[in-house]
Amino acid sequence: MHFRHEIKHEINLSDMMIIKQRLSAIAYNDENSVNGKYTIRSLYFDNISDKALREKINGVNHREKFRIRCYNYDTSVIRLEKKIKHCDMTGKLSASITPEQVQSIINGNIEWMLYSKSQLIVELYSKMTSEGLKPKIIVDYTREPFVFPAGNVRITIDYNIRSGLNCADFFNEKYVTMPVSDSIILEVKWDSFLPDIIKDAVSIENLHSGAFSKYAIGRIYG
Repeated sequence: MHFRHEIKHEINLSDMMIIKQRLSAIAYNDENSVNGKYTIRSLYFDNISDKALREKINGVNHREKFRIRCYNYDTSVIRLEKKIKHCDMTGKLSASITPEQVQSIINGNIEWMLYSKSQLIVELYSKMTSEGLKPKIIVDYTREPFVFPAGNVRITIDYNIRSGLNCADFFNEKYVTMPVSDSIILEVKWDSFLPDIIKDAVSIENLHSGAFSKYAIGRIYG
């Protein structure tokens, strides 16, 4: 697994406008964005004791979580992802999954997963049966992504964070999710080094890095 450095900052609207203006002069928009942004919908998994949530809240240095994700409500490309956090490094494994397979998981029909050619789907099956993982919550948000080739840097700005408890509506574009935070999250990821030009672009006075989980804040209602 390829691990990357990751830092997160909670910023305000003024900060966001300044940083976007700086980045627009030096970085590129993600090629998959539409007018510089896209909507992300994620379906997060957890067990009955909220293991993933508690590990996040307690700051466990090595933890993982599973999610299913699509962009702009487009069901032609859906990814099952396992995100691993180790101190200040993150890694991610992903696999393609079909809408029918996702709906089957949501409905609790999971025996087919054991025979999948995807090791990640088989692993999720194992943890659903042994640890009680199940679909827990939907989280929607808007993302504005930037990329910078040197250092393989990716900068994202996330806002309009919303959540919903009815996981069966994952494919319902009209499903109404509820606002859970007015926070704006700046996230910077890179490989071996972070170029000074990017450091300067995302530098705001009195800005401090911290931990912010869209899954954790999404659980405010349950």
